[in-house]
Amino acid sequence: MELNDDNLIERRYIFALDKLFYANKQNNIMKRLFFTTLCLFILTSMSFAQDIFKKGDLVLNAGVGIGNTVRSESYLKTTVPPVSVSLEYCVKDNLFDEKSSLGVGVYAGYFAQKWKDGSFGYLGNLDLKYSDFIIGVRGALHYQFVDKLDTYGGVAIGYDIVSASGSYGDYSVSSSALTAGVYVGGRYYFTDAFAVNAEIGYDIAVLTLGISYKF
Repeated sequence: MELNDDNLIERRYIFALDKLFYANKQNNIMKRLFFTTLCLFILTSMSFAQDIFKKGDLVLNAGVGIGNTVRSESYLKTTVPPVSVSLEYCVKDNLFDEKSSLGVGVYAGYFAQKWKDGSFGYLGNLDLKYSDFIIGVRGALHYQFVDKLDTYGGVAIGYDIVSASGSYGDYSVSSSALTAGVYVGGRYYFTDAFAVNAEIGYDIAVLTLGISYKF
């Protein structure tokens, strides 16, 4: 079967988009194993903490991530950094003693990237866009190491929706799947309600820095 220029360009386009969408699976598995092991190790060291998170507390978190957990190819440019919001409610304090508590909540995260390839001749530039959206639930065990510092570690399960689209032929692909991970973090309160936070784990980003507000 003879292929004309349009056939060749379309095949090249689809190949590029599929590479963007499906590449790096092996690397993602290794990242997940590494961060899961790291977070579990930190969790086991949190045995002498004191509680700052009381029953009935409701905390809203917002943050920006450093290093996404899905794609890291050098030819991709970030258009929206990993951003996330979460809401956590303390369902029980005095879990093990008077200084321990348990929180449950919801989480959402998003980031987007693009790839521009200018080697498509008379068709001009090829623009590919990639995005990842995660929504899920989380549960965390809270302790307090020092005054005003709420430290915690937990597990998360959610739904991950990834998509890619491009400028040639309105071609697009998408996929979704359940996802799970572990995380550790801390919130330092500089007032009774406001705090700065940091988390490391396997959600939308490797490391997330942000602010928190306790209702």
